[in-house]
Formats: sequence, C-alpha cells, structure tokens
Amino acid sequence: MTTTTATSSSTAAATSSVASIVKTLGSGSGVDTVTLVQQLVDAQFAVKNSQLKAKADTLTSQISAVSALKSELTNFDAALKSLVTSGSLTTQPTSSNSAVVAVSATAGAKLAGLSGQLTVNQLASAQAATTNTAIPRTTAFNAGTLTLRFGTDSTSGTPPVTTFTPGSAPIEIAIGAGDATLDGIAAKINAANKGVTATVVTDGIGARLTIKGASGALQAFSLTGADTDPAATGTKLSTLDVGRNAQGTTIGTNATDASVTLDGATFRRSTNTITDLITGVKLELGAVSTTPVTLGATAPTSALSGAVNDFVATFNQLQKIVATDIDPFTGVLRADTTVTAIARNLAKLTTANLATPTAPGAPHTLADLGVTTNRDGSLAVDATKLAAAITKYPDAVEALFAFGKGAAANDGISGALTAIVKQATVANAVSDQDLSLNASTKRLTDAQAAIVEAQDKAADLAATTKTRMTAQFSKMDSAVAAYKSTQAFLTQQIDAWNNSNK
Repeated sequence: MTTTTATSSSTAAATSSVASIVKTLGSGSGVDTVTLVQQLVDAQFAVKNSQLKAKADTLTSQISAVSALKSELTNFDAALKSLVTSGSLTTQPTSSNSAVVAVSATAGAKLAGLSGQLTVNQLASAQAATTNTAIPRTTAFNAGTLTLRFGTDSTSGTPPVTTFTPGSAPIEIAIGAGDATLDGIAAKINAANKGVTATVVTDGIGARLTIKGASGALQAFSLTGADTDPAATGTKLSTLDVGRNAQGTTIGTNATDASVTLDGATFRRSTNTITDLITGVKLELGAVSTTPVTLGATAPTSALSGAVNDFVATFNQLQKIVATDIDPFTGVLRADTTVTAIARNLAKLTTANLATPTAPGAPHTLADLGVTTNRDGSLAVDATKLAAAITKYPDAVEALFAFGKGAAANDGISGALTAIVKQATVANAVSDQDLSLNASTKRLTDAQAAIVEAQDKAADLAATTKTRMTAQFSKMDSAVAAYKSTQAFLTQQIDAWNNSNK
C-alpha cells in the first residue's frame, strides 16, 4: 500500500513537472515563447547596451592613460631632482692628499677656479680623563655632588706645567644614594647633558670610568666631587675628580683647537670639520702634516654631457606618450585640455630662460646647449655644440642644472620641469575648471560612475520588460490553447455529424 502511494505521488510530481515544462515552452501555441521573449528584449536593448559598453571601455582607457602619464611625469621630475641634488653635476673640490685633508662641496657651492695651499699644524682634540685603577662595578660611593667647570688649559715654564683656568659658571650634578655606583654616576652625568659624556669600561680586574668633553680649546674641564656626609664610610666621590692635580684620574688627551695655515695665514677652529674657511668647501682634517696640501677643483664635464643626453632621452619617452595620448585621430585623451596644455609646456622647455647668464654669450637655455626640436616634437642633441658650451662656459652649464623648486623663472632645468609637473598634478583638484591630471581623473571617474548607473538602469528596465512580455505571451499562449481546444471539440462534433448522416 505504501509503495503504491509513493509511486502515485512520484508519477503525479513527474506529470506536474512535465506540464510545467510544456507550459514554459509554450506548447499551447507551439511557439517557444521563452526564447522569443529573450530575443525581443535583447534586440530592444542591444543598441543602448552596446553604446554604454563602448563608453565604459573608452573611459577605462582614458583613466588608465591619465594615470600612466601622471606617473611618467612625476618619475621624470624625481629622477632629475635626484641627479641635480647628488652633486655629480657641479664642480667638485680636490685635495692632493685626502688622508691629511678630505674635501667636499657644500650646497650651492661655486668652486670654479678654486686653488690653495693648506697645511695642517694641529688637529682638534677633546679632553678625556680615566680613573687610574679598576674599581668593582658594585663599589658603593657616597652620595653628594659632582661639580663640573669648563675653561682653558695653558702650559708654561720649564719643565712645562699645565694650568686650568675656569671660564664658566660651575655646573652641579647631584648623586643620590641610589646612583652611587660607577654605572649610576655615569648615567647621571650623561642625563645632565652638560657637554661631557661618561662611559664605564670593563677590563680584566674591574671597571674604569672615562669622562670625555667636546673638542676645542675652550672645552677643557675639571670635575670635583664632594660627599654630602664627609664621615660616610663609602668610597668618596673625590676619587673621581678630574683635574691637573687630581689623584684618582689621569687626563689622557687635552682639549685643543685645530690649527691650519691657508695660503700663508693661520686659522684655528674647535673641530676637525671646517665649513667656514673656504666658501663652498667642507674640510675634514685627518692628520698633521708639514707638507702643504694642494686644493683645486674639477669640472664635471662628462657628467654634464651625460646629463643633457639623458634628459633628452627621457624627455623623448615622455613626449612620445603625450603625443600618442593626444593624437587627433587615435589618441584616447585628444579632447583633454590638461594633456594638451602639458604638451605645449613641454614644447617650450628648449627655449625657456632657465638661468641668468654668468657671462656674455653664456648659455641660458637648452637650445644654447645644442638641444633642438624635431618636427615630431622630440628633442635631439648637437654633440659638437654641447661640448663647446661645456668647455667654454662650464659655470653656466652647471647653473642650468642647479637645483630649483620651480617657483620662478631662472630656476634651472629641474625647476622648469617641476613647475610643469606641479601644474599638472595639483592635489585635491575638484573643480571641472581645474587644469590638472587629478581633475581629469575625477571627471573621468564621475563619468564612469554615471555609465555604471545607466547600465544598471538599463538592466533593470530589461528585466521589467522581460517580465511584462513574458506575462503577455503567457496570456496569449493560454488563449491559443483555448482556441485549439474549442477547435478540437468542434472538429469532433462535425465528424460525428458527418458520420451520422451516412
């Protein structure tokens, strides 16, 4: 009984499914209404969907092109800035003995024609004092005060005697009971940040305290310790006194100035790094020598020539991208006013006034260096004219590559390019009138969003249309089925009548 019921249910379900499929396929009229409706809807919206897709594809290409152009511009600008600020395109100072005196150029240096004879008479040094004997790190000192004084040393007499003369107010460093070990005292001295540093160095026996000041004759110092309780049983702070008559420490090096003789005149400085003796030159004193060191300068002839050629090569790559983007027939950005403006500005670079001439006839434009513009907008270099300009006017050519921020005219090649890039990449551009790539990107992305919205609306309308037409065709199919049923009945009756008359 159960099996029969299950079979009947299964048969009924199958019959229902078949009936549903038959109805869906439009068996009443014999027409595949599902396919017909889909074809009609597709045909109705085909043109509109095709137009929207074409616009969406175009906008995607335009957004990609704007992004690529912005990247090329900023990369070109950054690379040129890096080259200009590296110092490789400026005249560099030279030293005949870099072990005695090492030289380098400072920012904005003008070193053409530099020459001089420099003798290093004495190096600057810092006073350093170290405890004479090793002290266990656990040794407890008495609490109290360390008094630091800065001044100068003077040596006189036979045998020579060095005397310290204080030149500043005393500086007091409090040492509490919790600080009264070598490490604690060193930490307190360093925390005071008063011009000396303390270091605890361990040897095989124990530890030693080294106190060191800054270099320069005015940085000599003394240190005296006083216990808060003179009767305390711990190690006295005076054990760490630093001075000419101190018993517990020894001054290993004295505070002295550097002394140099430049072209017969002697100068003193407090450090071995000197930046205010020769304009535009940093001197690093490395050793004392009675033999004068010859200072000179070398112009970056090959570097300047290479820079011009590299600039032209990179410019041509950028110009080709821009030309492709604004091609009047195939350019995806041919209607973009920002990119058109960029193309015009780049074209003006060869004749733009980039620096104030350093001499009559000196180059102040790229054209003066032999950079010419081809008919297609790309640049070329006249190697002969460039070599002549670098040989005759090295200072002027260097000036063309001087670092600039692009804020005004005469700001060098880098500054001129930066000005173009700044205008093309203004941040936070939101107005439709903004002539920047960011504004172009915003306009394009807004248009892209509108296309997506239109596509969504078209899809919704197509779905509504399909539902409506499906309902209409279903009603038609039902009517046709009824007509067929009536026709079949009438045919049956007519046949019956005919048979009864025989």
